[in-house]
Amino acid sequence: MGNYISYAQSGVSIDANDEMIEQIYNSVASTFTPRVIENKNGFAGLFRLDYDERLFKRNYKNPVLVACTDGVGSKVQLAAMIKKYDTVGIDLVAMNVNDMLVQGAEPLFFLDYLGVHKLELAAIADMVKGVATGCRIADCALIGGETAEMPDTYAEGDFDMAGFAVGVVERKKVITGRNVRAGDVILGLASSGLHSNGYTLVRNICFKRLGLKMTDVIDELDGAVLGDVLLEPTRIYVRPVVKLLSQYKVKEVVHAMAHITGSGLDGNIPRILPANCNAVLKKSSWPVPKIFTFLQRKGPVKESEMFRIFNMGIGFVLIVAEDFADSIEKKLARFGEKVYRIGRVTSGTNKVVLS
Repeated sequence: MGNYISYAQSGVSIDANDEMIEQIYNSVASTFTPRVIENKNGFAGLFRLDYDERLFKRNYKNPVLVACTDGVGSKVQLAAMIKKYDTVGIDLVAMNVNDMLVQGAEPLFFLDYLGVHKLELAAIADMVKGVATGCRIADCALIGGETAEMPDTYAEGDFDMAGFAVGVVERKKVITGRNVRAGDVILGLASSGLHSNGYTLVRNICFKRLGLKMTDVIDELDGAVLGDVLLEPTRIYVRPVVKLLSQYKVKEVVHAMAHITGSGLDGNIPRILPANCNAVLKKSSWPVPKIFTFLQRKGPVKESEMFRIFNMGIGFVLIVAEDFADSIEKKLARFGEKVYRIGRVTSGTNKVVLS
């Protein structure tokens, strides 16, 4: 008989994968809502859109499923640098559920994909723990996922993650921006920092130009550790916005919403404006977190470029009817959001005007 070679000798351990599944199950199960049909060893997740139990019945009349997929980008490289894996999973959920929220959708369930060089159980457990935390914040269930061990694809220490979310909205409640008109008020919800965009530029400034380390304490950031600031998770806006929308069952007072991700305020707000409208934003109407002023000064980076790349302190935008702006602002504040009246819609040519 010749010398045999095994899968494990090639760099992939099936036993480690089985052990990993057992270790992460409690995190996954912690996200289950009453509509999840538990299927621990199944090949796919099971979820009931509606059912007869009085307490949980949704009574959908014309439900529309809303689906999103996204990743965390090069923020994962920073997590890998200091082996801190328990926050980027929150980012992963946020990037998906905040996107579907824009359409007025309630997230239902989530799936994740993790690609790694080698299955390190503690690291994978932390990644999934972060995803589960994000799902609990977003009130959606983590019902499946995939972890791929690919030593020939990912370098040692490297990993990547992607997420897939499905939500639901009543057909007549889909928010498209069709009702946006001149005079509408633009409300901004505070971001938690950089969120998950612009990290290629961040790494260029912090590590290549300034020679900083993730463990450095930065006086200009109020003595915070750089790594803590850069890995601050993306804020998830689901609960307050879903609660807000549920209070207007007939009137359409929220005319449009935008998740401020790559391309910043400049690039995302025009996506929800009619062709004959502008969004006029007053830059002094909200506080810009210090990480942005630090990056702008140290780059240096032009202000116009900053607004084109980063959220600049506003992670989510609502365009609302003028007559309801005060009450919506108060409701969102009561639901735990920092809300700023950042501008108005005017007649124009589908662009953002910063003043």
